Amino acid sequence: MWQEEQVLCLTTADVRKTIRRVNPWKATGPDNIPGRVLRECAEQLADVFNDIFNISLSSAIVPMCLKTTSIIPVSKKSPVSCLNDYHPVELTPMRHIKNLLPPSLDPIQFAYHPNCSTDDAISTTLHLALTHLDNKDTYVRMLCIDFSSAFNKIIFKHLIEKLSLLGTNTSLCNWILEHPEQLHHCLVWELHHLGSQDPAADSEDS
Repeated sequence: MWQEEQVLCLTTADVRKTIRRVNPWKATGPDNIPGRVLRECAEQLADVFNDIFNISLSSAIVPMCLKTTSIIPVSKKSPVSCLNDYHPVELTPMRHIKNLLPPSLDPIQFAYHPNCSTDDAISTTLHLALTHLDNKDTYVRMLCIDFSSAFNKIIFKHLIEKLSLLGTNTSLCNWILEHPEQLHHCLVWELHHLGSQDPAADSEDS
């Protein structure tokens, strides 16, 4: 007999545990609430946040306050001579969706996994290639592709189709699909980044 899929539901204990793990030394997000305040008030905030998150997930509607992103320009090199020397880093109110990724993901998927990085991807690739080359009369061909601003070019319809095939909860898929709608970005600029340079003047020169 077909059963309706259960809507993804968080628990107060999970939310409390997550809040208590917030790094107090990291920069604040768009809400400007310091991490120390969140950690110290985890007991009082857990029930409130849990209700907000579960209502959002069940209705597949993301509150507008969670769609605001602060963009911090971080210099790629020193000294900085133009705006192209910066890499945009986004600070968002949501950082823990990765904890809900299904175990059915590709075993050599390293992004958004604990204790994994691009170094692991490179090491695994080299290991597979060198192991293959141990066999007689073999060779390896590699194609390395670097997508510029790849996350800004995601076709969410295709993303949701793939997540569904991987067994991701339907309610979470709908929630992810709704999130990109009406996003608001705010550039946080500090003048000392470019010394005495005026960002607006620099943009006109370029």
